[in-house]
Amino acid sequence: MKVAICPGTFDPITKGHIDIIARATSIFDKVIVAVVKKPSKDTLFSYEERVSMVVEVIKELKGVEAEGFEGLVVDYAKKKGAQAIIRGLRMISDFEYEFQMAMTNRSLSQQVETILLMPHPEYSYISSRLIKEAAFLGADLSKFLPSKVLNLLSKKVKAGNKI
Repeated sequence: MKVAICPGTFDPITKGHIDIIARATSIFDKVIVAVVKKPSKDTLFSYEERVSMVVEVIKELKGVEAEGFEGLVVDYAKKKGAQAIIRGLRMISDFEYEFQMAMTNRSLSQQVETILLMPHPEYSYISSRLIKEAAFLGADLSKFLPSKVLNLLSKKVKAGNKI
């Protein structure tokens, strides 16, 4: 069975993320969306909220499951029997960071490959960070977020949470 890990913060998960995850299912038998517990950046949503959100929006995708993880992604991938790590590459500006991460992961584990997938053009410029900023400025984000995620984000904005 071909297994891939699609790791990320998912703060929040966007239609761009879902596009990458769905397309990974055409390459792999199983895709595990791995929500990092302690990201290197501050999050608007708690770890539990992020895992719950991802589980909810991917439940209709065949061959996809979601769970949280802690530690090195290559260790998690090996633990799950994954052959690859899937990463989205939106713009050329993402390439340098993704390349460094892929080379570091390869040096830590040569059994796990990194595969970079480009999103559909309509999602190529969105990021969770920009989505959060736009939400706090009152933008209509319905074309970028699943409705359940949009509702959760709207509640955070109304509650006066900070990004």
